[in-house]
Amino acid sequence: MYAKTYGATTAGIDGLIISVEVDSATGMPAFDIVGLPSTAVRESKERVRTAIKNSGLRMRTEKITINLAPAGVKKESAGLDLPIAIGLLAAQGRLRPSVCEEFLFVAELSLEGILRPVPGVLPIASTARDKNFKKIIVAQENVNEALLVDGLEVYAPKNLLELVDFFDGEKDLERATPQPVDEPEGFVELVDDFADVQGQFMAKRALEIAAAGGHNVLMVGVPGSGKTMLAKRMSSILPKMTRAEALEVTKIYSIAGKLPQGNGLMTKRPYQNPNHDASTAAIIGGGTNPTPGQVTLAHNGVLFLDELPEFKKSSLEALREPLEERQITISRVSGTLTFPCSMILVCAMNPCPCGWNGDNDHQCRCSTVEIKNYTRRLSGPLLDRIDIKIRVPRVKYDDLSSKRRSEPSSAIRERVSAARKIQTQRLEKYKLFCNAQMNHALIQKLCVLEPEAEELLKETFETKKLSARSYDRIIKVGRTIADLAGGAEKISTRHISEAIKLRSDFEVEN
Repeated sequence: MYAKTYGATTAGIDGLIISVEVDSATGMPAFDIVGLPSTAVRESKERVRTAIKNSGLRMRTEKITINLAPAGVKKESAGLDLPIAIGLLAAQGRLRPSVCEEFLFVAELSLEGILRPVPGVLPIASTARDKNFKKIIVAQENVNEALLVDGLEVYAPKNLLELVDFFDGEKDLERATPQPVDEPEGFVELVDDFADVQGQFMAKRALEIAAAGGHNVLMVGVPGSGKTMLAKRMSSILPKMTRAEALEVTKIYSIAGKLPQGNGLMTKRPYQNPNHDASTAAIIGGGTNPTPGQVTLAHNGVLFLDELPEFKKSSLEALREPLEERQITISRVSGTLTFPCSMILVCAMNPCPCGWNGDNDHQCRCSTVEIKNYTRRLSGPLLDRIDIKIRVPRVKYDDLSSKRRSEPSSAIRERVSAARKIQTQRLEKYKLFCNAQMNHALIQKLCVLEPEAEELLKETFETKKLSARSYDRIIKVGRTIADLAGGAEKISTRHISEAIKLRSDFEVEN
């Protein structure tokens, strides 16, 4: 007998609906799964067979063939266990096939028939709705994810037997409701706030501008100057995520298997801080079956690279595409996947290998050659893509010991949000939301300089032999500074002057 059910897997950050076709017929006993199943999917026949038996259900020994369509796409998810089990029970006459086709099934099965959670339920549920599915069956731990998608009836039985009884009409199965997320008793969340940062007014101003316009930042300073402390607080001054942004981020973390179990929508902007010995695939994304890397996990948030010259050359050069295109394309024999990575890159480095070059109180032990070799680890094209480059000096004792509390992140965020609102109104029809996303054509159209500002930029361009990319980025930073000042129609000399200083405060010798 033939039966058909529907399951799903993921492709990139989207869901992919899989038709599970099951045929059970008399003949030499066999259990074959075709349609490019991965090892995890091929092994599902043992999980399914055992789960059915341990659920007290009968399964006839017949020639069983299961086809996963589309056959040309490799199937990776253990979440196909449930549609395979339901399809098999329908093919052997235990369930009515017509009832099973109304649902999308997404869950792994334990050997005793319990439904287990799988990654990627949010993008799968979103695709299911787009494909006109009305009902979805998931594990209880995936309920909050599935409920983020409007227009779907979500059901979460505890085990296979409960689901079969529901289809037989012997047991009611209520629609799922949001599950509470338990926090440890006495848990107090520590929040990184700019109020904790004493002094460093120039650095805080630079990060405020970067947050307002979505610009990339390089901080150069001696050890202990507070570069890491500043970077950790960057996400606290970014505007709150819109629901669309939050859904994008939640999709990515769901697919990567990094969404805390039982959680629904992620509301905090991501902050990623990979170690400098991380592989290129870990940072950019990749692997045999491509998965999101750190740049994608930082989407709509902050990617912080500490000790920038210590990262592998290949990893740093691979950043050029995502910084320019705000997405990363990974090609493999099995296909090409594109992951979003619209993030703010915040980098930190010492001025030399020993870290004390330029410090008045410590003697630098590095030779001129050693310093040049150290800074030459960063290529010109990569540095060109960083809008703001500043020095971060050591904190003075008076600042550090001051009892006066610095400006909190909430106050800075208000200014940043106001500037972003101005940019959104200006760029809305181009489907952009911050100045850093403008290309050269939009800069020419939307960024008008006062004559004196134009003259200053020309002089700087010719004197410093700037590239075309540097020219564009100075104007974009100038536009952001003007937006922070209230959104003046034209960019003034003051705005351009500060943008030039922020870009040339530290020059790397290459």
